[in-house]
Amino acid sequence: MSPRVVRSVTLSIAAATVFAVVFIIAGERSAAAQRPSEASTPEGQAPPPVPGGGGRGGRGGRGGPQGPPPPARQSAPVDLTGNWVSVVTEDWQWRMMTPKKGDYASVPLNPEGRRVADTWDSSQDGLCQAYGVGGLMRVPGRLRISWQDDNTLKIETDQGLQTRLLRFPAPPAAASPVSAAGARTLQGTSVAEWQRPGGAFDAFLERGGGAAPPQRFGGLKVTTTNHSGGWLRKNGVPYSPNAVITEYFTRFSNPDAGDWFVVTTVVDDPQYLAQPFITSSNFKKEADGSKWSPVTCRN
Repeated sequence: MSPRVVRSVTLSIAAATVFAVVFIIAGERSAAAQRPSEASTPEGQAPPPVPGGGGRGGRGGRGGPQGPPPPARQSAPVDLTGNWVSVVTEDWQWRMMTPKKGDYASVPLNPEGRRVADTWDSSQDGLCQAYGVGGLMRVPGRLRISWQDDNTLKIETDQGLQTRLLRFPAPPAAASPVSAAGARTLQGTSVAEWQRPGGAFDAFLERGGGAAPPQRFGGLKVTTTNHSGGWLRKNGVPYSPNAVITEYFTRFSNPDAGDWFVVTTVVDDPQYLAQPFITSSNFKKEADGSKWSPVTCRN
């Protein structure tokens, strides 16, 4: 692609990502507001049926109760599997190299967070804390995404040689949370859920022409807890084990620009941050894994 097209692609990705995340969050709030509740039901009357629900008040398929939901792999609205490379379009000086001690510009650290960040020194460069769940997707490198089983999506990285397991609740207990019990780890416990915004849009403004085959549109939301904490940047900018890390994966395809996904990461950590730290990272799909270049980290 020409430099002009590359610039247009990255700007379009950024705009589309902001739109997608806002749309998803707004949809969640709208659904919660419209959900019938007993508090709004007149005394002595049952709550109104949920459209499409099973039981006496709703329909479950054709004249019967609905069966269990399909596994996450079968019901996926988008395909995130394959080999991906990060495309660094912003924060170059903090991502492509290790920043100097005390350089935590743009990270909303509170006084305690700054105190901890200032304890880092260059001898710690390369430690695995930089490859924990809070900062891993910001590290330039390559990903390999595959299904470990029908309800577990696996992300492997060549930088730091980390493995993340994104677990969907397994049917028929899909309403039950995935357990976060167990020892804390760098990657923590990640609970995944598909999100369907209900509409499709072309992040690349439909350049290239030609009719595309039918696709299922949507995205992936991942919430991670039970981790051991780590660094948001390689120079020791901290997030604590109590941080809640929420990610939104949005996938785009276009005949000219290829296949991309953007992950918007929200780190909510009152222990070290004055407000949530939000970033968006771009990844482009590669034909195969021939450029995989493993680099280990130090414990």
